[in-house]
Amino acid sequence: MSTRDGMICPYSEKCGGCSLWNQDYEEQLDNKYRQVNKLLKDFGEVPPVIGMGYPYHYRNKVHAVFGPGKKGQILCGVYEKNSHRIVDVESCLIEDKISTAIIRDIKELMPSFKIKPYNEDSGYGLLRHVLVRRGFSTGEVMVVLVLSSPILPSKNNFVKALLKLHPEITTILINVNDRDTSMVLGEQEKVIYGKGYIVDDMLGCRFRISAKSFYQVNPVQTKHLYRKAIEFAGLTGEERVLDAYCGTGTIGLIAAAHAKEVMGVELNYEAVGDAIQNAKQNKIKNERFLCADATEYIVDVAKMGEHFDVVFMDPPRAGSTKAFVEALVELAPERVVYISCNPETLARDLKWFGREYQVEQIQPYDMFPFTDHIESVVLLNKVQNPITYLNPQ
Repeated sequence: MSTRDGMICPYSEKCGGCSLWNQDYEEQLDNKYRQVNKLLKDFGEVPPVIGMGYPYHYRNKVHAVFGPGKKGQILCGVYEKNSHRIVDVESCLIEDKISTAIIRDIKELMPSFKIKPYNEDSGYGLLRHVLVRRGFSTGEVMVVLVLSSPILPSKNNFVKALLKLHPEITTILINVNDRDTSMVLGEQEKVIYGKGYIVDDMLGCRFRISAKSFYQVNPVQTKHLYRKAIEFAGLTGEERVLDAYCGTGTIGLIAAAHAKEVMGVELNYEAVGDAIQNAKQNKIKNERFLCADATEYIVDVAKMGEHFDVVFMDPPRAGSTKAFVEALVELAPERVVYISCNPETLARDLKWFGREYQVEQIQPYDMFPFTDHIESVVLLNKVQNPITYLNPQ
């Protein structure tokens, strides 16, 4: 059991989710700064990490795994660090309070509806996971029941019982994962209540969020990070913008009001569907979306000689690819705004830009307090006349 600022976490020793729980928050920020500075100092000055005023209950996406206990009880929570043993969690200090209350009440309802938790060893049981997403601005709540088969006993009565406890829920889905896999969500999905998605507000735009769509889990810090990204882009209304790895289109749609046109590229087709609906809902007519691999797309457009003035890139933790960066250098936009959730791959990728681009500004943000993750936004400007060195003959 550990205590931070009067907050007591009885699960910190086993859970492993909050790897930095034993550090004061200011100490966490200092350590994260040292990590980013060590990796990025050769590219430019690294300012202090921008942290949160209240670093608790910030996660708008909450996932719980279900399973049977040794005495037949239902376990519900997270996997113990480096194992598949379930830590039975009643509440979590970094997760949204409403979301964790919904998961706890689903656990309490299960015996009445004869819903068995899934046993990974035997393959017996029905409920594998519950995923809850909440729009902090709108209050809309999505509940995803991940089942081992598509049949939920007394489905209608279960939905009524859950809504009676939590009328704030706006949509409920069944997701079927019948495979022996560590993946949470399966391919088959069915809406059993509501519209099948939620919406949230961010910097003047409304965003549609599906079960599988990427949406930043810390909406408080995301607003600050996105404002900085738009500031770095230096848009005047005349630019042609590429939003690579665009997800549900958040950054590009916010930028569209300040640009001539925006092109969003994303491999996840469900996220692209959300992005298209987001553009319609916000009456944004100067952004188009393409479902494609970002590297393949940018290599193709570089060969065709297309031009973009500004490129936003927000790749996954694995970072971008060398082929993407090389094609981006060939594409030669005036500015590149790189949003990264992994300073190690960020440092690697920045080296690939070579002498053609200069890192102008760096700003790290603490998007995930009490964990070792850190997000950074970096501005790169094209060097107009890069110095080249000829090899002696």
